Amino acid sequence: MENFPVINMKNLNGDKRASTMDIIKDACENWGFFELVNHGIPHEMMDTVERLTKGHYKKCMEQRFKELVASKALEGVQAEITDMDWESTFFLRHLPVSNISQVPDLDDEYRTIMKEFAVRLEKLAEELLDLLCENLGLEKGYLKKAFYGSKGPNFGTKVSNYPPCPKPELIKGLRPHTDAGGVILLFQDDKVSGLQLLKGDQWVDVPPMKHSIVVNLGDQLEVITNGKYKSVLHRVIAQTDGNRMSLASFYNPGNDAVIYPAPALLEKEAEERKEVYPKFVFDDYMKLYAGLKFQAKEPRFELMKNMEANVTMGPIATA
Repeated sequence: MENFPVINMKNLNGDKRASTMDIIKDACENWGFFELVNHGIPHEMMDTVERLTKGHYKKCMEQRFKELVASKALEGVQAEITDMDWESTFFLRHLPVSNISQVPDLDDEYRTIMKEFAVRLEKLAEELLDLLCENLGLEKGYLKKAFYGSKGPNFGTKVSNYPPCPKPELIKGLRPHTDAGGVILLFQDDKVSGLQLLKGDQWVDVPPMKHSIVVNLGDQLEVITNGKYKSVLHRVIAQTDGNRMSLASFYNPGNDAVIYPAPALLEKEAEERKEVYPKFVFDDYMKLYAGLKFQAKEPRFELMKNMEANVTMGPIATA
């Protein structure tokens, strides 16, 4: 298997820019995933986020996981469990309105650093969207605008821990799925692995790397690029040793954003007569995804196509 794509963002400022943009283009077209180094988020900030995330799990989440999941999930089970995951999670919302001050059991230091970390990640996500625009031949800012809706994007972080599992052959840390949203930025454990993506018919490890940010593309970018870029199935394998930390931050369209293939890309593909992806309101897609997350994405796109007649392209009314 060829090497997992790693992008050194420092190389975007100099004579290696063109070759670095090519690596990003290939990663978006053929992997759906890539890993960023020298991304501008201070390493000390990442170390603090990791220390406090792991401390919070130990103090507030570990016992609950043992009682609710670990003690019951594998009791008397012989065949693989397909309706639950071996993970402990909570969710922080950053945009359009933060909920960090309302989430229980977080100490002030953790709340403060997560707010600062989110600002850095938001900036990085928007920088990435513009790099994708450049590679696609879309005007700068097109993707940010496409995600904007009337109140700006949705942006939040799923904070997960994947504790040691005595029988990893019977349960996944997280079952295979594609992500519904836009662009996902992952800060993952650099010692305990487990994240895999499907490339062709092979599951490939996403390598843990200290202070890197892993990026993957969600279903909305597949739609906007009319399939040029793909969201890719990925999963987390439960491990017998070590507790794997994962902070996945989702930069998604606003609820009322209307998502559809970029007309400039459709013009380029006119001669190829490619199938055109559907047009829909992002929130409608999310409602559908909620019940079908662990199923193939293609039927979701088909169902949205059937609903397409109801989607208007006019200005979105606001209360």
